[in-house]
Amino acid sequence: MTLAVLMSRSLVGLNAPVVRVETHLANGLPAFNIVGLADAEVRESRDRVRAAIQSSGFSFPAGRLTVNLSPADLPKESGRFDLPIALGVLLVSGQIELPEMTNKNNSELSELYQWVVAGELSLSGVLVPIAGAVSIALSVARGQPGATLVLPTESASQAAFVPGLKVLGATSLSDVVLHLMGKQLLNRALAPTSCSLHPGHQIAHPARPDDLKARSAMVPDCLSDVRGQLIARRALEVAAAGGHSLMLIGTPGVGKSMLARRLPGILPPLTDSEALEVASIAAFTGLKDSNWGVRPFRSPHHCASPAAMIGGGAKPRPGEVTLAHKGVLFMDEMPEFDRKVLEALREPLETREVAIARAHSKIEFPADFQLIAAMNPCPCGWHGHSVKACSCRRDEIDRYQNRLSGPLMDRIDLTVQITETESSWIDLPAGETSEVVRARVAIARQRQYARQDCQNSHLPAGRIRDLCVLNGQAASLLSKVIHTYRLSARSIERMHRVARTCADLQGVDGIFAEHISEAFQYRMRTG
Repeated sequence: MTLAVLMSRSLVGLNAPVVRVETHLANGLPAFNIVGLADAEVRESRDRVRAAIQSSGFSFPAGRLTVNLSPADLPKESGRFDLPIALGVLLVSGQIELPEMTNKNNSELSELYQWVVAGELSLSGVLVPIAGAVSIALSVARGQPGATLVLPTESASQAAFVPGLKVLGATSLSDVVLHLMGKQLLNRALAPTSCSLHPGHQIAHPARPDDLKARSAMVPDCLSDVRGQLIARRALEVAAAGGHSLMLIGTPGVGKSMLARRLPGILPPLTDSEALEVASIAAFTGLKDSNWGVRPFRSPHHCASPAAMIGGGAKPRPGEVTLAHKGVLFMDEMPEFDRKVLEALREPLETREVAIARAHSKIEFPADFQLIAAMNPCPCGWHGHSVKACSCRRDEIDRYQNRLSGPLMDRIDLTVQITETESSWIDLPAGETSEVVRARVAIARQRQYARQDCQNSHLPAGRIRDLCVLNGQAASLLSKVIHTYRLSARSIERMHRVARTCADLQGVDGIFAEHISEAFQYRMRTG
C-alpha cells in the first residue's frame, strides 16, 4: 500500500469540518512533508510522529513521505492530526496488516474508511487529550451517521456525552494499531460518572442527564437568603421566566450582586441539546469548572477588553458572551466597562451570536446569554439614599449614567431601582426558596414553548401581534404610554414580550392592563 487515506476533523470555531489525511510513500531520498495549509503546530507533528512511531516499537520508513491534509484551502491547526498521520505512515510502510483484508466477516472491527481519528501524540507514543472533543463528536454524529470516532481516552469520555455515536478511547498509538490488527480491541468510551467535563474534578453526576430533580440539586438554594426586596425578587422571577435581560440600580450594599448571583438557582435546568452545546464550548475552551447540565454563570471584571468579552484574537477564541451561552452573563458596575465593550454587546443581545471576521474567513460563535447588569446611581454611589449624602454634582451624575448609551439600554428589558433595605430586615422571615420559584418559572417556560416553541425574549417580532393579544383596557393603556413617553419600536416590542411573561406567570392566555403596567414600570429608569 503506497497510499493511505484516513478521516479526521479540523476545528473552525465550534464547527468541525471533515479533513482527509492522505499519506503517500514513494521511492527517493528520505523526506517527510506535510501540505494542505498546515500551521506550525501541524508541521511540528513530523518530529512527534517520527519519535512516537519509533518509541512504540515500529520503524520509520526510509523514503519520500508526503502527507496531504485535504481540503487544501481549509486552515489546519493543533496536534490532533498526529494520530491519523502516524497510522497513515504505518499503513503505507506495510507495518499494519488489516484483518478485514482477509476476513470480511469480522464484525467487531470498523472499516477504516468509517473511522474518524484525532489525537495528539507525545514522543513516547502516548496519546494526549485534545481540545474540542465534544464539537468534533457533534459534527461526526450529524454528518457521518454510523461512523466510529477514535480519540485519546480523556477526550473520548467527553465525546461520549453525544448520543448515538460510537466512541473508542485509546491511551497510545500501540493500542490503536493492535485494534486495527484485531489483536486487542479498544473499549467503547462511556460518559464519566462525574458531571465535570475535565478529569480530576469530580462532582456527583446524575445517572441520567435529563434527570430534572438531580440537576436542579446541583444549584444551591440561595434565594431564601434574600429578605425583603419584594420588587427586586419579582423582577428576578420575571427575568428568569421569560429569559429577559435585567438591570439592577441601587446604592452600595443594597443587594444588587447578591440578587444577580441567585438567578441561576431559579432557572430551569438545561435540556440535553442545550447541555451538549454548553459542553462543546467548555471542552473547546478548556474550562475546568464546567459541569454537565448546569447553566454557566460568567462574571467578568470591568477591565475586560472587547476581545475578552466578545471573542477574537489571531486564532479566534470565544469571549465571555459565548462562555455564558445558555446561561447568565453578570456585569457588575456596568458603567465602569469600556465603552467599546458595552457597544459591542448590542449585536449579540439581538442576534444571539457573534461573528468574528478575518481577511479570509468568518467564524461564528453562539451567544444566547441572559444579561444581568448592576450599577450605582452615581460615581460616589449614594445618590438617592435616605441617610447618606451624595457628593456628586448633577452633571457628574448625568455623565456617569450616560456611559450606558440609549441603544444599549433600549435592549435591556427590565430596569429595577432597588432601595435600601428596612432597618429591621434581619428580623424579616426568609423569602421563598429557589425551588418554589423555580417551579413557577418552569411552568411559565412550558407555556411559552407549547405556544411558540421559544422563550418570550426570543419571540420574533412578526409573531408578537398574534401571540401577545391585549384586551381592550391593556391596548388603551399601551397606546397612552406610547404617545406620552414616545417609546421606540424596540421598546414597544420588548414591553409586549415582558407583559406576555407576566401573563404566563399568572397562568392566563390574554394580556391585561396589569401586565402592561408592570412591563412599563420595568422600562422606566429613574435617577
